[in-house]
Amino acid sequence: MFVNRITGKVIVLFMILCLMFPIVSFGASEEFVWSSDEVTSSVNANASSDGSPLLNLECGGAVLIEQNSGKVLYDHHMHEKLKPASVTKVMTILLIMEALDSGKITLDTKIPCSENARSMGGSQIWLDTREMLTVNEMLKAICVVSANDCTVAMAEYLAGSEEGFVLQMNQKAQALGMKDTTFKNCHGIDEDGHETSAYDISLMSRELLMNHPSITNYTTIWMDSLRDGKSQLVNTNKLIRNYKGATGLKTGSTSVALYNLSASATRDDLSLIAVVMKAPTTKIRFAEAQKLLDYGFSMYSYREFGKKADVVKSVSVTKGTLKTVNAILENSTGALVKKGEEKNLVQNVNLGDAVQAPITRGQTLGEVTYSLNGEVVGRSNIVSEKDIPQISLWSMMGFLFETWYQLIR
Repeated sequence: MFVNRITGKVIVLFMILCLMFPIVSFGASEEFVWSSDEVTSSVNANASSDGSPLLNLECGGAVLIEQNSGKVLYDHHMHEKLKPASVTKVMTILLIMEALDSGKITLDTKIPCSENARSMGGSQIWLDTREMLTVNEMLKAICVVSANDCTVAMAEYLAGSEEGFVLQMNQKAQALGMKDTTFKNCHGIDEDGHETSAYDISLMSRELLMNHPSITNYTTIWMDSLRDGKSQLVNTNKLIRNYKGATGLKTGSTSVALYNLSASATRDDLSLIAVVMKAPTTKIRFAEAQKLLDYGFSMYSYREFGKKADVVKSVSVTKGTLKTVNAILENSTGALVKKGEEKNLVQNVNLGDAVQAPITRGQTLGEVTYSLNGEVVGRSNIVSEKDIPQISLWSMMGFLFETWYQLIR
């Protein structure tokens, strides 16, 4: 009887605690799961008079773009100037990747920690001025847990000072056409005048993913560690674990900026980037990004027309040492197509039946274009697969000798 009374009291206490604390957060390990069916029904049930969707987003600004073309698929106050918080680090990461490409640093380069970097606060891995981490480790900490201390350490190493690095960030922003952006720091901690827009974030996110695709080796990490397992890392981007095809990219939040996210994903060769700014809660931030991505994947597909070096046809060669040459695509080509409109695609090949030698490898022989409803959506030059010299007396003698030799063997 005594045990039953004790058990009953424990149960009552547990119920009271549940009422007082209905949601328990465990920091970086919290999970959110959303239904794609709910998003799809919301898209279908809400549309403007011109037929464009109304996703009823709960945020200050948002945009959805197709990664390859940069085409805007959805706009919600996308040029509204807002504070980006740690999504700022997309630009920082971009400059780090460019330094890697130029050979200025390698993934094994060891980066020192200054007192300034150590004292940054906010999201961090508690760098010590007596330790040095490699660029590989720094990138992991920045991409996975948004480490401010590592961000500043990298900035100081690459530009001599954080101020010098921020100057480079703003120069790159101008080069990318980020007209709504002014960077005041490299980490995203709130500062007067430090602002950007959802559209500008999509521009620098696209630049990072298009020209440095290896960054997804870091942005897709869900859990990892540093310092021989002593420092545990769990990705701040919950979509990496919960959203099919997620490739990144960066979260950010402060008390002023609220909750921001640049989310990227790829399915069936279609790559999308969704940016959400100033969402009221972290759960809404992820839900709105998923809503945008779900809309893109449900409404569009990426149609590949041809891969680089695909043979278009064999072309006759006059006055050459060979009678034919393969005419191939100079570049891979494809386009974003609204689902249901694939049947309206038209291919037009402008290529003659013969070409006169001499011909050099890569020489333009023609062009192929792809149109959708009268608008050109893709094109590629058609080029020669190989060199073909013009026939001469010496080459003719060589040809005759080779033919004679084959006959008498």
